[in-house]
Amino acid sequence: MVKLRLYLTPEQERILTGQGHSARALWNLLHQWFSFHAPQRWPSITEADEVIRQARREIEWLSLLPAQACQQVLKQYVRAWQAARRGASRRPHFHSRARTRLSIDVPQAGAMKIALLNRRWGEANLALVGRVRFRYSRDLPGFGGQAPAGRLTGARVVRESDGWYLAFRCAFQRETPAPRSHPGPAVGLDRGVAVPIATSAPDKPYVTHGPWLHPKETERLRRLERKAARQRRSAQRGRPTSKRLQRTYAQLAEVRGREKRRRADWHHKVTTELAEQFGLIGAEELNVRAMTASARGSVDRPGRGVAQKTGLNRAILGEGWSRVLAMLEYKAVERGGVVVRVPARNTSLRCSACGEVDAKNRKSQAVFECTNPECGYGPVNADVNSAYNIKTDAVHAIEWPHGTASLTALGSRVDGRSAPAWRRRRPRRWLWPNRQPNRVVTVRMTMREGSPEDSSGRLHNYFPAKEDLFMDRSQELVDRQGSRPPPTTRCPV
Repeated sequence: MVKLRLYLTPEQERILTGQGHSARALWNLLHQWFSFHAPQRWPSITEADEVIRQARREIEWLSLLPAQACQQVLKQYVRAWQAARRGASRRPHFHSRARTRLSIDVPQAGAMKIALLNRRWGEANLALVGRVRFRYSRDLPGFGGQAPAGRLTGARVVRESDGWYLAFRCAFQRETPAPRSHPGPAVGLDRGVAVPIATSAPDKPYVTHGPWLHPKETERLRRLERKAARQRRSAQRGRPTSKRLQRTYAQLAEVRGREKRRRADWHHKVTTELAEQFGLIGAEELNVRAMTASARGSVDRPGRGVAQKTGLNRAILGEGWSRVLAMLEYKAVERGGVVVRVPARNTSLRCSACGEVDAKNRKSQAVFECTNPECGYGPVNADVNSAYNIKTDAVHAIEWPHGTASLTALGSRVDGRSAPAWRRRRPRRWLWPNRQPNRVVTVRMTMREGSPEDSSGRLHNYFPAKEDLFMDRSQELVDRQGSRPPPTTRCPV
């Protein structure tokens, strides 16, 4: 998708606003109609299309919306129900006039008759609107000498907080690399709030960012929020929203839109860098919706710490954990890499050196120190330790996709269950296969980085061999009669 800024005349902006509200009202009518017939009999798409055609002839405000855009609203509503039945999203709901982002779909790109005026500006046709001008800030496939190969399949006109945009749907012609052909090493990512992204890469353990808004912008946002609350208190119930309150809402949307664009820009830059550098990326499978549920409770059983939980929910949603993982998945596939989702259980409590799982390992929110007397790993940053565990679980999930790694993996199993108690209470002792049958050794780590030049094995281009999975991070074996491993570096926080 290529999103370009539209520069409209006041008359064109008025027409597009009317079309956007017509599309929103059509969605609400379809939802009311389908909800009335459910669950006894669902209207078919053919029946709904005939009703829409008749309504466009009889209702004036619906005739402002092009016929193809009406059909697209119907298709999107049916797809929303299909996604809800699969469990991929929530059920469709009514679209509010004040909270809905207006959009008009243009299914046929050929009817737009796109023309480039120069290297900065372009024009396109919109039904019932006329010729509109857009800023040519990104190359469209098939336009220009240096444009990428491909074609346009459609577009959508969207109204954002700072104006109207034209989002083109593009089909690029690219050579997709073979799966798991990326020569980069493996890495584990731990998403958090104090540290946005902690990695297992020694050269860059923390990926951080500054505040999305500057201090002056944050102060202005709070002042506008207080102003909107004061204006809502003085408004009369049942009366339309005043123009002053609408203007305040527009100013709030402008500031929050700036924050949203900066967050998306940081997400794209970080995920592109990670997808280009690493061949295997491990990340936790987090249920963000359940993690950000309200702690308000009910009348009979009121919740505790509601204000604190609200602040935590706002911080989690502000980091965009789900968007980071979604971007990583498609960008890694485009570069021949793979993203593995691992169970989140015990990744923050398990020692990445010996596999000890104990709640006392977390000395604080940011400090991890193993309580195993024969290990003594730490103190280190807790998020970095979790990133090492995620990396180990991701490698095990790739090497043993059917769960057989639970017999050899340190700490929690691939399927999310914790290791047996007899393995957690004492140091791990393994019989080394094919080398010294009578020698018993104690290990601290479950993998080391593979050589990118070694492409002899099935996954050896960025994975180690199975016998190397029990080497220490410093590539040292600690014998049972040997000395204690050297202490690790102190926690940076």
